[in-house]
Amino acid sequence: MPDVVCPAEDQPVDVLIIGGGPAGATAALYAARAGRTCRVIDKGLASGALGMSREIANFPGFADPLPGARIVEAIRSQAERYGAAFATDRVTAVSLAGPVKTAWGAKGSYEGRTMVVATGSMGRSAPLAGEERLVGRGVSYCATCDGFFFRDQVVAVVGSTDEAAEEALILARLARRVHLLLPVEAPRGPAELVSQVEAAASIEVHRSTLVQEILGAERVDGLRVRARGGAPFVLPVNGVFLYLQGARPVVDFLGGQAELSAEGCLAVDGFSQTSVPGVFAAGDVLCKHLKQAVIAAAEGASAAVAADRYLSGHAKLRPDWS
Repeated sequence: MPDVVCPAEDQPVDVLIIGGGPAGATAALYAARAGRTCRVIDKGLASGALGMSREIANFPGFADPLPGARIVEAIRSQAERYGAAFATDRVTAVSLAGPVKTAWGAKGSYEGRTMVVATGSMGRSAPLAGEERLVGRGVSYCATCDGFFFRDQVVAVVGSTDEAAEEALILARLARRVHLLLPVEAPRGPAELVSQVEAAASIEVHRSTLVQEILGAERVDGLRVRARGGAPFVLPVNGVFLYLQGARPVVDFLGGQAELSAEGCLAVDGFSQTSVPGVFAAGDVLCKHLKQAVIAAAEGASAAVAADRYLSGHAKLRPDWS
């Protein structure tokens, strides 16, 4: 194995990767193997399409069916062996202008000389009833950012990924009561994390429960929810933190700085580069292929190789079979 190059915390990395699924994690592996410093910003192992899959039987190299999160974890571990760094955070905004690209998340800012966008296609196409009207008035998307404002109050967390579970645990230290509303039967994520949620005295888990509307005139004062097979009812809360999934490319954090297709997907050239020089993309955020993990991984490798060539000042790619 070559010498490992680990990124310094206070310096821009060579390749900053947004999204840690098969595309982002593979991009990290290839960038690190090329001797580039790289950092991956990701919401959690079970926040993407592969990580949420309970059983994958067609990913090359894994003979027995495995949970998707195990496959993502294996790719990440391989990338870390070569020096890739992973940070758990939710990117909310970026600046793509200039030679250094910057991403901002709930836990800080991250810089890279190039960027690979691999955020997938699980963004929501439509808000909940009442959501847009009450954003900033009880509706939030970041417990780390806004949890303090709900100290000793009653809040709800909506979502079933490990990101939602982690945010519920953060809020459990601040709020009097946390209602974790799962659209599915069981929370997704590492077993240890799920156990922590289920053991927390101040967290009440509501399984197979859908939010129909966020209620309140000036501020959030409740949710209209419905459990599977039951009648709708109102759950009184002072705030709601949303971590729901959908089926649209996750590109809102780009703020219109890169060209999109008519379908809202990131547009790239033959070398995986977006309309912004030094910014590349891979995986389901491109919407141009079958939604298969192996294809997303291949595109992650291609984007990383292209970023490496860009950093080297080469205009074209060349074969690398190492």
